[in-house]
Amino acid sequence: MPAEPQNSGCLRTCVIFNPAARGNKARHFRRHLDEIAAQGALKATSGPGDARRLAAQAVADGFDLIVAAGGDGTVNETLNGLGDAPDGFARARLGVLPLGTVNVFARELNIPLKIPQAWAVLQRDRELRIDLPWAEFSAEGVRRKQYFIQLAGGGLDARAIELVSWSLKKRFGPLAYLLAGLQALRETKPVITVQAGGQTIAGELVLIGNGRLYGGNFAVFPAASLSNGRFEVCALSRMNWGTLWGCAPHLLLRGKLPEHAVARLQAGRFTLSSPQPARFELDGEWAGHLPVEFGLEPQRLRVAVP
Repeated sequence: MPAEPQNSGCLRTCVIFNPAARGNKARHFRRHLDEIAAQGALKATSGPGDARRLAAQAVADGFDLIVAAGGDGTVNETLNGLGDAPDGFARARLGVLPLGTVNVFARELNIPLKIPQAWAVLQRDRELRIDLPWAEFSAEGVRRKQYFIQLAGGGLDARAIELVSWSLKKRFGPLAYLLAGLQALRETKPVITVQAGGQTIAGELVLIGNGRLYGGNFAVFPAASLSNGRFEVCALSRMNWGTLWGCAPHLLLRGKLPEHAVARLQAGRFTLSSPQPARFELDGEWAGHLPVEFGLEPQRLRVAVP
């Protein structure tokens, strides 16, 4: 179970946001800019990856609370910016104003999805220490380490994320992921092997949870916790129309996967590999190709919570 949230006094707050973001949530956020600016500094991004740079700079400038105003991708960039700053995770805490399509991490922490209520949470000055997950992999011949906060996946879901149309995502929200998933379902799918010490599971879809939720309110990882020092990993051996129809009723009606369809393990460190080209994602964003090693740093990340 997570530790009890702690109070720690008044904080210098920096809010990182995308001024070009569209949609009702982004427009609603902009209506509150004056109120937020009166209580913290606003830093606008100018392109992909900019939230990471701004977060690292905010730590260097002495801000105590770095707020990602956006979706799970913005949260991931901001998180990695904290990691880029020397002792960034000790010097600053992460906050979230959920403006994205799904906002899985905000839902995991029970952060309100409406801006005034979410901003009020940040002003209460309460923090929780949670595990800090990472993925290590090679990209263009260079070894990289990237942090993530909530979930990861290999195989079908990573391919679907790669196929998502930006215009459809902005127009239809989560439905865009479903359409991309159906497209990925028709392709040849590599088998991915998960190795964790003496444990091994495999499947065409591998899902990794630091918290319980995946894709919104689906409790795909019922035994997972943000601060228990290990991931929950589940694998579906085959991803075809039969699997889809077998799992969909459980997901839609019960918010979980049928246990007969999945293999599970729990571990603090493991690898994903495949003999065929295979992709993986972190926090709902395409990240790279297998092989990849996963691990975590127990209760290293400080987050603002209700």
